[in-house]
Order: sequence, then structure tokens, then C-alpha cells
Amino acid sequence: MSARLHVDRSALASNIRRVRETVAPAEAMLVVKDDAYGHGVEPVVRTAVASGVTWIGAFDVRTGCAVRAAVGEGIRIFAWIAASRSDLDDAVAADIDLGVGDAALLEEVADAARAARGPVRVHLKIDTGLHRNGVRPEEWPAFVARAAALQSHGLTEVVGIWSHIAEASDEDDDAARDVFEHALAQASSAGLRPAVRHLAASAASFARPEFRYDMVRVGAFCYGIRSAGGPSAQSLGLMPVGRLAADVIEVHDDVLEIGIGALHGLPSSLGGRAALGTPAGRRRLLGVGATRSTIEAWPGAAVGDEVTVFGTGEHDDPSSTDLAEEIGTIGEELAVRVSPLVPRVFAGGTEDA
Repeated sequence: MSARLHVDRSALASNIRRVRETVAPAEAMLVVKDDAYGHGVEPVVRTAVASGVTWIGAFDVRTGCAVRAAVGEGIRIFAWIAASRSDLDDAVAADIDLGVGDAALLEEVADAARAARGPVRVHLKIDTGLHRNGVRPEEWPAFVARAAALQSHGLTEVVGIWSHIAEASDEDDDAARDVFEHALAQASSAGLRPAVRHLAASAASFARPEFRYDMVRVGAFCYGIRSAGGPSAQSLGLMPVGRLAADVIEVHDDVLEIGIGALHGLPSSLGGRAALGTPAGRRRLLGVGATRSTIEAWPGAAVGDEVTVFGTGEHDDPSSTDLAEEIGTIGEELAVRVSPLVPRVFAGGTEDA
């Protein structure tokens, strides 16, 4: 296998600074789901903390515990998937904030707090229309009343209220924000005073200041991955952090073979629809096999020449979103598809930076 993912920590630090400056005075939470969007959790979170990030969004408790092991105490870690009671116990032990969008889970959190003999920090989630878990609006008043009661008994500390939005259209997002505002008012009526309210992810955090509240959860933009159909990374002041590359391994008359394929995470549907970066500019990706792919040749091509599948480089390289748009998906999907067996090559500082 000749494939590798180059990860530029200097670019990551630059993107984080850009995000923090853009959303200020709101806090920027760096989201590291799916092994930091395929870039490697441990070096990413160490770079983030060195860049001033104080909140990490870990998606699940297992990732949250890995983040805690990497960064130590003093950083807030937020996880919103707890699949079992052991997950809850691990979250309590690792001092992780938990997203709670279900009445049954709230009771399980309270049980974990009783066992730990101390309150658990929770962020209550309202379903604002995306249906990515969260409490339905008609059930919200009873839910926040119960959360307030558990807080009064020292079992929970309601530190946040949050939700996901679709970021598909301004009209849909405005409707979601209306639901969120109503949920905040109902929580206040129940006696809750959360320190952080968070609704927006990457796109809305840049384009819609009124969606920032106290904190935004940013994944893709921190990694320099632009939204499909959205502004370029350059216009946003961002740069791609990951560059997926592979070498030419065989040369034929008009076709080259490169050492990357579907088993490494390259979607087979890109064959015949995308162009990759080469020393001679972009060349058509002709087909994707299991462990190697074919690409249009260029004059003087030789075994060992480097081809950039996506990222940033010197040869008009496509971004992950450029490729994603060819097959009707988003840049994050291509980033997280890169196999963990593909080596990550880090540059731009030390992993402990």
C-alpha cells in the first residue's frame, strides 16, 4: 500500500484561530467524532488545546475518555452518545459532560450520580426538527421540570441546553431556532439557568451570528473542509488539514495505476467522475479497484510519482468536498472513510504541541 494521509497541524492551529476569532465572544468547541474526522484524535486534541481550545466535542463516551487521557484535566469534554450504564460510569470517572436527549437516559444519569455520590454535568437536548435524537417539544416541559428536580437533589447539574440543526436552508434553520428559543424559555420557567447554549455547527457558526449563543460546535471547518455547495475554504480563511496521497505503482501506455483503492476508503463511485492532483495538473480517475485505482497518464509519468487524491498541494489538487460533490455527498464523508490502516503522517509541530 502506498497510500498515506498527511496531516498538517500548523493548518489545524490556523483554522482553529480563524474559527475562534470568527465566532467570538462565543466559545468554539472542537468536534472530534470519527477519530477527529479521520485525522487522528490524540495529535488533533493536543494541537487544539495548545491553540486555546477549552471544549472538545467527542460524540461518544469512549472517544471522550480517549480525549481525557490525551489532554488531562482542565479541558471540558462533551459527549452525546452513552450506549450503556458502563458508558455512564466511565463518563463520570473521566469528568465528561453528557448530552441528554431522552427522559429514560436522564434517569440513568441520575442513577449513575447516586452511585458516584456527586452530580453529573448534563446538557439537555431539544429536538428542533432534525430528529437526530432530542426531546420532542411537546414532552420538553415535563423533561426540564424533572431535570430541575434532579438538580435540586444534587444528582445533576444542568450546565447546557443544545440541539442540532439541518443547515440546509435559512428558512428551516430559522424555524429550528424558534423552537430552540421557546425551549430555552420553558427551561428558564422550570428554574434552570444553563451556562452554555449551543445550536450551530460549522456553516451556521460562520454565516449566522444570531445562532452562536454561548458556544458553537465546529468540526468540518476546523479541518478545512468546506460545506458542499458553500463558499470555498480560501474565502472562509481556512486551509485543508489532511492530504490523502498515493504513489504511481505501474505505468501503462495511457493509464497509470496508483496504490489506493476502495479498501483504503476511496469510494468506487468516483471512478470516471473525478479528477485527482498530479505533477502535471488534474488527471481523470478512471476506475477504483479494491487496493489500486487507475488514472489518466501524463507525459513523463513514472513509478513513484505522487498523486493527491484530496487535500492541498502544488498541483491544483481537489478538496475532499470537490470530490464529494461529484457523487452527491459531503466532504466529511470522504475524510472519515479513509481507512485507519492508511498511515497518518504528521507535520507542522510535535504531537504534544
